[in-house]
Amino acid sequence: MRFELEGRRLNADFAQPLSIAIPLDFNGPQPSFYNAPAAAAQPYREAGFVGDTREGGSCNCEQLTLVPHCNGTHTECVGHVTDDRVAVTDRLRGGVFLALLISVHPVAASATQEDSDPPPASDDLLLTAESLERAFAAHPGPAPQALVLRTLPSNAARLTHAYRGSAPAPYLSQQAANWLVEHGIEHLVLDLPSADRADDKGRLTAHRIFFGLPPGGRHSRDATRPQASITELAWVAPTIRDGWYLLDLQIPAFLADAAPSRPLLYPVHFE
Repeated sequence: MRFELEGRRLNADFAQPLSIAIPLDFNGPQPSFYNAPAAAAQPYREAGFVGDTREGGSCNCEQLTLVPHCNGTHTECVGHVTDDRVAVTDRLRGGVFLALLISVHPVAASATQEDSDPPPASDDLLLTAESLERAFAAHPGPAPQALVLRTLPSNAARLTHAYRGSAPAPYLSQQAANWLVEHGIEHLVLDLPSADRADDKGRLTAHRIFFGLPPGGRHSRDATRPQASITELAWVAPTIRDGWYLLDLQIPAFLADAAPSRPLLYPVHFE
């Protein structure tokens, strides 16, 4: 596909998708967050029927159990933090978005003036506005609608990592969250379990900033960015280069604040 954006001519090859989702093995090792039980699958059973051909069933028919926010790659909307229920499929109607993939090194909270609410522990690791700006500036081009963040160092152990404790992974400083809003990023993809600290006293500061909610805001009508989405627990393989892509956020039609997702990247080239 060839297209033009902000006076620049670009092309993308839709025959070469790159998945940045973690494959969820319901019967094997898998990632987890927040002490959630593992995602599981079992044959559906009814009188005279078993949904497993290995047990003599006529076909395979499994019952799946999972917590989308904790059991793998998922995409969420403003409904994640509001009292009123908002479905991610109502806010994310499909299509592709111009995306920039950048890799950033987290910074110890003690080594930066950036912070979060509540204040981070000195050994917490933050994704800072300064690091985002530096990586962003290395890829000049049109204003992207989406940003894919790969945190370094990156290794395949994340595919099955269990995130436990109050701060088991880096998270966004509130300055970084504001930087994303100021740069018009509507769709954020992270290879982390959460944009916020696991134990942040329920503030979810970065989420609220990104969705345009006031501190402690619990009503979607107050969101100034109700169309925004956050994808967490993605996996950006080392073979995928930083740069420009089209992002396709594939999700099932769940009427829930979050759903399992398979983000696909299509490389974009400037003519």
